[in-house]
Amino acid sequence: MTATDALYNKVGWRLLPFLFVCYVVAYLDRVNVGFAKLQMQADLLLSDTVYGLGAGIFFLGYFLFEVPANLAMLRVGARRWIARIMASWGLLSAAMMFADSPPSFYLLRFLLGVAEAGFFPGVILYLTYWYPAHRRARIVAVFMSAVAVAGVLGGPLSGWIMSAFAGKAGLAGWQWLFLLEGLPAVALGVWTLAWLDDGIRDARWLSDEEKTVLEAELAADPEPRAHWSLRHVFGSGRVWILALVYFLLVMGLYGVGFWLPQLVRNSGVQDVLHIGLLTAIPYSVAAIAMILAARHSDRSGERRWHVAVAAFIGAAGLVASTVFANDTVLALAALSVATAGILSTFPVFWSIPTAMLGGSAAAAGIAMINSLGNLAGFASPYMVGAIRDATQSTANGMLLLATSLAAGGVLVLLCVGRDGEML
Repeated sequence: MTATDALYNKVGWRLLPFLFVCYVVAYLDRVNVGFAKLQMQADLLLSDTVYGLGAGIFFLGYFLFEVPANLAMLRVGARRWIARIMASWGLLSAAMMFADSPPSFYLLRFLLGVAEAGFFPGVILYLTYWYPAHRRARIVAVFMSAVAVAGVLGGPLSGWIMSAFAGKAGLAGWQWLFLLEGLPAVALGVWTLAWLDDGIRDARWLSDEEKTVLEAELAADPEPRAHWSLRHVFGSGRVWILALVYFLLVMGLYGVGFWLPQLVRNSGVQDVLHIGLLTAIPYSVAAIAMILAARHSDRSGERRWHVAVAAFIGAAGLVASTVFANDTVLALAALSVATAGILSTFPVFWSIPTAMLGGSAAAAGIAMINSLGNLAGFASPYMVGAIRDATQSTANGMLLLATSLAAGGVLVLLCVGRDGEML
């Protein structure tokens, strides 16, 4: 190990565990409505279409405030802005326990999206302040593996809360779920103020020599990152293509994220605790797969095939899950393949725009790609819910998601070069 590698290990151990835990909590608060559905749907008399719309409306608030939130981080500083985001989303996630009708369900989900807007693209931008392009995919993979870990931990935890706390203090299990999984974000928001630094120069835990080495590494990136005007960013065809690719990939991510508990139930498992434990399996496989894929991509320098093949694998797994929908073991195996493929696309994907953009262009471009792409988080659960209501089956919904993933893989092959440069 070189001295530079040792220095990046030091940076990694300082930043990544904390950011990782924050994203675990963020993703859990975003998708725990999928577990709450198992009880709250009957309590609030929600159809699958209403549930899908409520689950997805989060992303309308997210979309509207994503770019302004990321630009605000440039002015306010990462430490204070990330702290604000986490505290506000934690309070609103806990407030989901007060949903008592479709309108209140819609409103709280929308406000939760507004509160969380800027967290993920803000962290992706923040990591570019520390890591050069050739180290970025594996770092983003470690950070994004929090999605998989949230699935591993969140399933059993959510199932246990809903089983153990049902009826306590006059509250339903799903109400306790929102309360107990929302409040940790508030505590993490306060901790952020003491733990994070706005950038290399502000890090008191680094020596001046170490700061100089890290800054030199960033300056040595092989291609200078574009510092476009905001008008250029919003008018860039390359940015819009990447946003479309991301949309197609995110369709698969949230299709699985919001419907996985229901898919496990459909295979014949009824107990919510058992459903929670079984949903941990696909995410456990995915956590390993995404880190291995990103590490291989960084070592080889190849980007597009790593994204495309992972997308095709995810699509194949979703198709297989419809074939074996009534067999718990085979359905879980297929969903594990699907989840591993889907999640493996994202760390490598984000190495493409972060290498292309810098400065305010990076803040706006990353947020724009993420916000437009995450509109799939609105479309995906709503469309699957509507299809399920119309056909009494999730199979056609899963086939729609598989088609979206395959299209994303094809678009990457058509528009992105081997090293991640846009064609």
